[in-house]
Amino acid sequence: MPRVESGDFALGVDIGGTFTDLAVLDRKSKQVIAGKSLTDYEDFARGVIRCIETTLNDHGIDATSVDAVIHGTTLATNALIQRRGARTALIVTRGFRDILETARGTRYDIFDLDIDMPQPLVPRAHVFEIGERVDFQGRVVTPLAREEVKALAQTLTNGGFESVAVCLFHAYANPRHEREIANLLSEMAPGLSISLSSDVVPAIGEYDRATTTVANVYLQPIVRGYLAQLRDALKDMGIVRAPMIIASDGGTMSCDTAARFPVRLIESGPAGGAIAAAHFAKRARLDHVIGFDMGGTTAKVCIIDDFEPERATEFEAARVARFAKGSGLPLKVPAVEMIEIGAGGGSIAHVDLAGLLKVGPESAGASPGPACYGFGSNRPTVTDADLCLGYLDADFFLGGAMALDKPRAERAIAREIATPLKLDEVRAAWGIHDVVNNNMARAAKIHCMERGRDPRLYTLVAFGGAGPIHAFRVAQMLGVSRILYPAHAGIMSSVGFLIARPSFEVVRTYEKPLTSENVDPIVKLFTEMEREGSELLHAAGVANNAIERTRELGIRYRGQAYVLFVPAPKVKSSADFLARVERDFAARYKQRYHRKNPGVPLEVVTLRALLSGPRPEIGITKPKGRGGAKVAFKGTRPVYLPERAKFAPCPVYDRYALSGRFAGPAIIEERESTVVVGERGRGEVDAAGNLLVTLPRSTGRGAHR
Repeated sequence: MPRVESGDFALGVDIGGTFTDLAVLDRKSKQVIAGKSLTDYEDFARGVIRCIETTLNDHGIDATSVDAVIHGTTLATNALIQRRGARTALIVTRGFRDILETARGTRYDIFDLDIDMPQPLVPRAHVFEIGERVDFQGRVVTPLAREEVKALAQTLTNGGFESVAVCLFHAYANPRHEREIANLLSEMAPGLSISLSSDVVPAIGEYDRATTTVANVYLQPIVRGYLAQLRDALKDMGIVRAPMIIASDGGTMSCDTAARFPVRLIESGPAGGAIAAAHFAKRARLDHVIGFDMGGTTAKVCIIDDFEPERATEFEAARVARFAKGSGLPLKVPAVEMIEIGAGGGSIAHVDLAGLLKVGPESAGASPGPACYGFGSNRPTVTDADLCLGYLDADFFLGGAMALDKPRAERAIAREIATPLKLDEVRAAWGIHDVVNNNMARAAKIHCMERGRDPRLYTLVAFGGAGPIHAFRVAQMLGVSRILYPAHAGIMSSVGFLIARPSFEVVRTYEKPLTSENVDPIVKLFTEMEREGSELLHAAGVANNAIERTRELGIRYRGQAYVLFVPAPKVKSSADFLARVERDFAARYKQRYHRKNPGVPLEVVTLRALLSGPRPEIGITKPKGRGGAKVAFKGTRPVYLPERAKFAPCPVYDRYALSGRFAGPAIIEERESTVVVGERGRGEVDAAGNLLVTLPRSTGRGAHR
């Protein structure tokens, strides 16, 4: 194949729990080239480079023609889970040494007498107290004991610490003492990585502020080293421009900013999928969708209204009980709001002590992977069940690049599931498939209900390597009437990286009543926050006149504990400002809680400024279908149809050749994923190249357009 040495290529690369995905955008043809390889847990950077080199070589693309790399990584997440970060110390105000141990004083399961609580990243012996005190208004009550800091610098050096987190009481109101400590430590112990809570998360709530600051500096050395290694490896390939890194809120940042704030990278991969789902929903004119991302390890669900994924100001990492809220380390950083459950292609099926079939949350990962991968595992997974049911083609997995061992999958299911439950192998395989679908549908329904949403009014956007296989049955359980399957669904997070905008969110605490005299101070603080965020975007190459600025207020009724965010209007009159905020908050409160709370004063708690650069105009061209179902027809294969409780011949179509309309049952195959359409489902390829499937006898009332 002749090599392409000219042109304009951008890469989006995502390290997932099972596969590393690559999306190569040819800006001239507007086509996306997909790449996939098993994730290299021993050396993530090596796995990324291998995936890029293989894909570029297979398509005759010279690395020097690549002018952009956008990357999402699980490195930070894995480092927290596996406790592989730096040796870290924490400096606190005298009297607050037990802040990490005390935590919130709650239990995520009040009935578990032997409950395992998340262990702090910094043990109590490595928490050091310093004399100082600032009150909640930022006034210095006790000056900083500088001599204590100087003595502590020597202790940290002798103790072999690599990183130091500084989290002083009320530092969000006045960071002066934290900055003094940082200056002294930098002079006396210059090799230390230092994170200040007033830089990382200048917000009220000392426990969340401490855990976030500790996690940030705990990750700094390993993330900084990884990014430097990746930049050097890309440069050796001929890709000169440094990669941009995707953050948990779906924005991109420079490597330098990512190395400074690695805690913002923990949910980077899933955020890319949500951004892509919003993009393709907009192209299809679907303004209310549920993003359904099922990969090899987990499934994620995200609500997207008016083409914007729901956002959160915090999430948990490294949970002891992986999917139990409250069992992890709370991190107060911006993220795309989503629910994640242990349901992926690699989720392991087993029979519990009560004789019940369970699927997940334990995953086979990339190595050894499902039994059908042939890497040594004998434990049945969701992928093994999908293969045995005929939904996957053993000879066309990853487009034929990786053959699957169907007999091995059948033996694993028979031994671990069918025999203990006294079922035939087909029924056992369907049981695995059905249980994981129920798990995902139940989680999605709860996620929607907690936010006052009715899933029946939404369209499901299915992506991820396993998502299109399971989406039809999940949609039936949710009462959803339509499913959108974007092209290249199996690498959707990587495609989302190519669409992501450079952005940075700045948060400040401003705990005051919502009154006219506080409007001017709020506006002044927003201006300062925007200046800080703009400087970070300038470092990513965004011109000042290209920055979009969004202001939001975290508001609550007096006496409540939680806030809702509403836009901060840019109006000259304080009266207009108050009227707009009160109106928007009342509407937001009613949408979330379906009730009003009149007569109770409002108070401001948080200010949030989002600085964003322009969104890349990538203009992906739809796959060129060569004709209708007859042209795209590849043949038939036996597929298990639960409505008939038996296998039946099912047509198989080539996704890249398909256009027009088709009827279910049907299998639509592309290299990165497989779409399963159940009986009486009706599908068509829309103008943007997406598959849009309508379900039979939907219990819902349709979806908004």
